[in-house]
Amino acid sequence: MLMPIVSAPSSVIAKPLPHRAPWDGFPDVVIVAAQSSVKKHPDYDQAKQGNVHDAAPAAKRLATAMLTTASVDAIGRLPLQGALIVPVHALEGQGFNRIPAAFAELLAEELNLDVETGIIQVNVVNHTGATGWQRLVSPPLFEGPVVADQRYFLVDDFVGQGSTLANLRGHIVRYGGQVVGAACLTGRADSSKLALTLHTLEGLRRKHGPELEAWWAETCGYDFAALTESEARYLLRVEDADTIRVRLAEARSEGDG
Repeated sequence: MLMPIVSAPSSVIAKPLPHRAPWDGFPDVVIVAAQSSVKKHPDYDQAKQGNVHDAAPAAKRLATAMLTTASVDAIGRLPLQGALIVPVHALEGQGFNRIPAAFAELLAEELNLDVETGIIQVNVVNHTGATGWQRLVSPPLFEGPVVADQRYFLVDDFVGQGSTLANLRGHIVRYGGQVVGAACLTGRADSSKLALTLHTLEGLRRKHGPELEAWWAETCGYDFAALTESEARYLLRVEDADTIRVRLAEARSEGDG
């Protein structure tokens, strides 16, 4: 009797798929301030989801209030000579998130660098408040010109699982750029390490096996080695490979709905 061929559910497959690159010792993300400090700031809501004109001054005030000498010094220790600062330009569910751009402009002034505005996120993912599964099935996608061998430094308002920074970095590396680091205004402390450790990668492969990794690469566009440390740990906590497939399918269905 012929056995049925099991393939990725169509509800999980998202096209086009993101590009990612091997981590190659990528440095930890510099997180400027605690989430509580950022989210309780009176300008946060306006900066995060306001219209373009109102969000800009609110975001500038927020970024100025949060940026410290210590975080500027930490960023300045990276190999930034000649680097362009790339903020994540993203449309949120209720408005335009101006925080990354304001943060990038402030850093550019502090570090005497320029801001790259031509690389943009081209889809709306609504990751704010999303579950880990929803983040995995709705990857941010980026377009825009990249100069080969140019150094780039990434900036966002928040880092959670790290998919936005990983995909933005992947776009730049794909076209020959060099991403030397990243900073976020806030984020989970355990999310500062984007680069997947060998220990976590080996544990994930040992637990879920090569078949799931091959399915993952076909479905998501990259193999386990290109996961962030947070993403890999998230998958490592799942009991088996079938549950991962089901959870992704459910999250995709919820997003389509």
